[in-house]
Order: sequence, then structure tokens, then C-alpha cells
Amino acid sequence: MTRAPETPLPSPKECRRLREAQSLSQADVAAALGVTRATVRSWEKGRTTPRGTKRDAYARLLTGAEEVTPHQENPAPALVGAATGPVQASPGRAEPAPEPPSETSSASELGARPAPELDPDPGLGSGLGPEAEPLSPSLTPDQAFDALYAFCAPALVRQTYLLTGRRELARESVERAFQLAWHRWPEVAMDRDPAGWVRATAHEFALSPWHRLRPRHRNPEPPPAAPADRALLDVLLQLPPVYRRTLLLYDGVGLDLPETAAETEASTPAAANRLLHAREAVVTRLPELAEPKELHRRLAEVASAERLRAAKPTTVRWGGEQRARHWTRAAIAFTVVLIGATTLTLRTAPDHYEPPLAPGATVYGVPPRVAPGPLSAEELALRAKLKGETVSGPERLVPEAG
Repeated sequence: MTRAPETPLPSPKECRRLREAQSLSQADVAAALGVTRATVRSWEKGRTTPRGTKRDAYARLLTGAEEVTPHQENPAPALVGAATGPVQASPGRAEPAPEPPSETSSASELGARPAPELDPDPGLGSGLGPEAEPLSPSLTPDQAFDALYAFCAPALVRQTYLLTGRRELARESVERAFQLAWHRWPEVAMDRDPAGWVRATAHEFALSPWHRLRPRHRNPEPPPAAPADRALLDVLLQLPPVYRRTLLLYDGVGLDLPETAAETEASTPAAANRLLHAREAVVTRLPELAEPKELHRRLAEVASAERLRAAKPTTVRWGGEQRARHWTRAAIAFTVVLIGATTLTLRTAPDHYEPPLAPGATVYGVPPRVAPGPLSAEELALRAKLKGETVSGPERLVPEAG
């Protein structure tokens, strides 16, 4: 029995471009084909491919043979988990499960701006969303890095400021993350989500507990000028770091719950639990932020109010190269010292076996050797008399008769 050939499909990247050219969201395609949104996302990322009738329907939909009515997605993330069902924001109240926000809206509110130099894949545009694709191979490494930096760094600095409450640490974390990305550029450039790679690195560096040992980080920085911004930032900084990061990724950046769990290296139920506790702590102090849309808007306002500026991409690349040279030279110097110490040890170490000396043992029963003391007057006189006689000795003494 001969098997019919499968319907040819464009590349995953082209499938996404065709979908967006028809103003369709992933939810629209999922509803038209009877699959989940995660399945459509997996198709567009190349992890899986549709088969059978769904493959045929997917191909017809991309070519415009089937009409699908697009629906309006919710512009702000709600407190909902795609894998665990609706998550309750407060006891007794369950919120519906709307679609996650579009990456473009999240980026614009958190300060990102478009970069024409990038490959025209809008998933990378915000530098924040989960739908990022590898950078275009037509760009040189310098151009691709500079485009990614210019596209993502402003928003990442604002995000990191919300995590730490420190302006200088936010800039330093983003620069270190991009320096590491430049050091590993072949790996980062081919990653499915370069912006996510850099974001995770920046967040992990910013939340490192070792910063508390640095002298300049022992005193807090001046808080925001606006009382409302100061109150929200104070609530965020009182949360545990992992709760703070989960809240920022979900309600601020706009990732869905499974992607938030993956970036924080937790299970989806654990991420949902952290999110609930974080939002409960925020709502307890600031009841007006009970709505996810309002919390998302306020996070964007607080992050944008500081007007934090990132360094130029050329400066970051130069700093990364200098740091790499410094550590290379340090590694070479350490290796030379280690080789020298090993050589000296080989030259000075004994080349044959020398048996150790037996330890001393105490012997009992032998009188101790006593040194002679000073001579008495009689002994001195006798010694003088003996020295004054002839060589043959003293005269013989003969007893006389009495």
C-alpha cells in the first residue's frame, strides 16, 4: 500500500510570518484547527509539526484558503496558568483564563523600542516576550549583537531595577549579561530566544546574594520621588527574590505561567504558588492593584519613571573583550606559577629513599653520668705536690721504729 505524501509546509519562521500577515493570533489558529495555543507555538518554533488532516488544514489556513475571524487578545496578563488552570488571585475569587499579552504591548510599556536592523521577526521585537527566534544570519556578529542590545537593554535595565531597587546594579547586571552573551555569541545567536537568554542572565546576576558583601551595596539608594512609586517598590523589595522575579516575569514582562516557571527553574505549580503569594502581599499593602491590568500598568510606570539609560553597545562589547583578556592573562599567570612551583618541587625533592631515624628509647638501671665538681683545698694541695715531684714519683716512705 503506497502512502500519500504529506502536504508541504513552509519553514516554522515562514509559518509565523504568514499567520501574522493575515492578522491572526496563535489563539485564532488554535481555535480554527481544534488544538491548543501551546501546540501552535510549538509548530512555529519547529519543535513539532502537524500531521494528517490538521497538517492539511494548517497549510490551507496559512495560504488564506480558509477564513478565520481574528479575536482581540487581552493586552495585559491575568493571573492565570495555562498548564494548571485558573489561579485564584484572592480567596474565593477565581479569575478567567485570558490569553497572555502580545509581546509588542508589553515591550512598549516597559520601555523597549523597535530595531530595524533585526530580522523582521516581531517575536524578538520586545526583547521581553517568549516568542523570540534566532537572529538573522545575514548580519555580522557585531551588527547582530548591537541590534539585540539596542532592542533589549533599555527594557532589561528597567526590569532589573524593579528586582533590586538599585540603579547602578541594574545597569551593571545588564552589561554583565550582554558581555557574557558576547563572549558566548555563537551559542546565543543560534538560541531560539536570545533576548530570553540575556534576560535570565541579567536577572540571576542582579539577584545574586553576594552583592550584599560589596561596600557600596550596604546602604540603600534613594527611593523614587513619587509616593505611589515608592510604596510599590518597597512592597516589591520586601518579597523574597524568587517571588519578586516570578511576579515581574508574569505580571510585568507578560510571560505565561509555564515559561515563567521554566525561567525561574521551578515547576508550574510552584511558580503559580509563588505568584499567588506575591500578588497577595502586594494587594495587602496596595489594594488598588488587585487587578492584573492595573498591576502591569503600575510596574511599567515605576520602571519608566527613573529614566535609566544603558551604555552603548560598543562600550559593552569592548568591556566584555577587556574582561575576557584580563581573565585569560590571569589564567596564564596562574598556570605559569603552578608550573614553576611544580618544577621547583621536582628539583628539590629527594631522588632516593632515606629511611627515617629510629626514635630514642629510655634505658633504665644505668646511673647517670655525673660531671666532676670543683676540687677542695686538700685536693688542690695534693695535685700540686704530685706535679712537683720527680718523674719517677714521690720518695718511698719508710716507717721508722718508734
